Amino acid sequence: MLVDDQSLLRLGFRMVLETQPDLEVVGEAGDGAQGVSMTRALAPDVVLMDVRMPVLDGIEATRQIVASGSAARVLVLTTFNLDEYVYAALRAGASGFLLKDVPPADLISGIRSVAAGDAVVAPSVTRRLIDAFADHLPDPSSGRSTVGERLHRLTDREREVLIELARGGSNAEIAEQLTVAEATVKTHVGRVLAKLDLRDRVQAVIFAYEAGLIRPGQQ
Repeated sequence: MLVDDQSLLRLGFRMVLETQPDLEVVGEAGDGAQGVSMTRALAPDVVLMDVRMPVLDGIEATRQIVASGSAARVLVLTTFNLDEYVYAALRAGASGFLLKDVPPADLISGIRSVAAGDAVVAPSVTRRLIDAFADHLPDPSSGRSTVGERLHRLTDREREVLIELARGGSNAEIAEQLTVAEATVKTHVGRVLAKLDLRDRVQAVIFAYEAGLIRPGQQ
């Protein structure tokens, strides 16, 4: 579903997306409030959400969609490459953040990734955000026992993958670092998310910081 106050942009996105046999635009909304109500009514798999809109902005709309328990995953699209927007969107529960000038192929790939349960935020952006806003994260010493109990669910290899992921590595980079196949890394990432009860890679990075596995600025 498309949520954007500019009808011309919605038309452009629709034209790009509907060239793909596995993608269908089930609805369009012109503001965040309408986006929330239409998500409830149409139950889309993915919502492409603008940030700056009348009535209700995209950040609050995303928060309401996620809080409602909807299975829809939100991919935020904006013309503004500002850290505070990215951070606010992820805190609200968005599964990804892309700029509106993203190449069509990357947009399509991003939608498919979000639909499959992955996060679509470049690893370097994730690290930059976590480093910049580290003060907003819980103190690693608080709740350490609970975090530690969850951490013990991981094998040594899965813990290594989590650390490399938190350092900003893509699957390919982690595979090279650990001398394993990229498909193996993808499997490990999936197991890490499942064992730690995490939604996506972004939450995995935050968990690694909370667990004290990595500190802001550490490479």
